[in-house]
Amino acid sequence: MTGHITGAGERLLVVDDEPTVRELLSATLRFAGFTVTSAATGEQAVRAAREDPPDLVLLDVMLPDMDGFEVVERLRSVAGRGARGRVPVLFLTARDSPADKINGLTLGGDDYVTNPFDLEELIARIRAVLRRTGGGRPEGVLAVADLEVDPEGHQALRAGEPVRLSPTEFRLLHYLALNAGRVVSKAQILEHVWHYDFNGDASIVDTYVSYLRRKIDGGEPKLIHTVHGVGYVLRRPR
Repeated sequence: MTGHITGAGERLLVVDDEPTVRELLSATLRFAGFTVTSAATGEQAVRAAREDPPDLVLLDVMLPDMDGFEVVERLRSVAGRGARGRVPVLFLTARDSPADKINGLTLGGDDYVTNPFDLEELIARIRAVLRRTGGGRPEGVLAVADLEVDPEGHQALRAGEPVRLSPTEFRLLHYLALNAGRVVSKAQILEHVWHYDFNGDASIVDTYVSYLRRKIDGGEPKLIHTVHGVGYVLRRPR
């Protein structure tokens, strides 16, 4: 596996019985911005998909309790994802015979990637499957790393978990997300979040940024950064 990757924010389920491969792949995909859970067996995979349906499953064909093809058949019987339909599956395996590929795709796999694989290619294939199947983040949702801000649903998620925000906190987070990667001044924040020019004490911005940090930056990576003398920016650490 080679390459440097960035992007995404969708929820992936990685299924592989080799701990080293599973942990390396999971860590790499998290670094790329995906929310990742993992399973070591077919039973664990089916249970995880039932309890919290992912946007896509990366599935090893050779598992200790059942092969990946059987897992796909059982996943297809798992109700979930509402209007999004069935959970898409990308096979990830060293078995590269044409018969295996045909079998996997015939049984309902959405793509088939063989080891060794390039990470950039894998991410591109994940995105392609999500686009084809209508999976992934709903249209209009803003994302930075594993933070998602849904202005239509007035909801924020961090690592897939809902974040409870007051209306003002949500407006502030939404404005920062709209300008992700760009430093915004306190004056700009006051104008767009509080909707008026604030000619007095602008410490209200600092106070609400502090509230947000406590609610969304409890883990890693930290996403809200202070640019001293300028303002604030929502982005990954550099």
